[in-house]
Amino acid sequence: MKLQHICRVGALILAAAVTGATAQQAINSGQMATSLAGVSDTRLSLTGAQMRQAVLDNILNYPGALPPRPLTFPQLENLAQFIVEVDFDFNSAVIKPSSYRTIGAIADALHNPILLGYGFLVIGHTDSVGGRQYNVGLSQRRAEAIRDALIDPFNVNPGVLEAVGMGEEQLRDPAHPTSGVNRRVQLINVGKKFCFGRSGEQFVCQ
Repeated sequence: MKLQHICRVGALILAAAVTGATAQQAINSGQMATSLAGVSDTRLSLTGAQMRQAVLDNILNYPGALPPRPLTFPQLENLAQFIVEVDFDFNSAVIKPSSYRTIGAIADALHNPILLGYGFLVIGHTDSVGGRQYNVGLSQRRAEAIRDALIDPFNVNPGVLEAVGMGEEQLRDPAHPTSGVNRRVQLINVGKKFCFGRSGEQFVCQ
């Protein structure tokens, strides 16, 4: 597994490789935490619920086998990214054992004192195999699987994580929509003192 740093501040993309069960290299959680620290204290006005609705609206308003108009969220575009791999069973939200160490390293990073009090959106993406509506549900389940694994057994505060499924609405490689590079889970640092309630409402972390 290759690690790639993108020199911006605030986001973490987990490229979710569905195929292949090769052992993944250890991730430096301290390096990951440093890459995620230092974001703006400006509160993000966009909510996970609004993003999920935008996905459904895009499918309704622009029907077809592939999204003719990829979704964009300008509020998130300038946030930094840190890329790793998380393996799932095929057509499933079950995390492969090969990725357990990766999930633990992510949890260690989120427990780092420099990231305490930050909130994160966990965004799931798929390739174009399958229907768009189905892929939204699959990506949502995968994002929730990452979130749930970070919470239990790794004790990340559930209030700082919210899962959002994008399906194939933001293909990373539109020229090759079935490529594995499109299957990923994105964890975005949305700012200091930013948490989520059970219904996705935003509040100040304690």
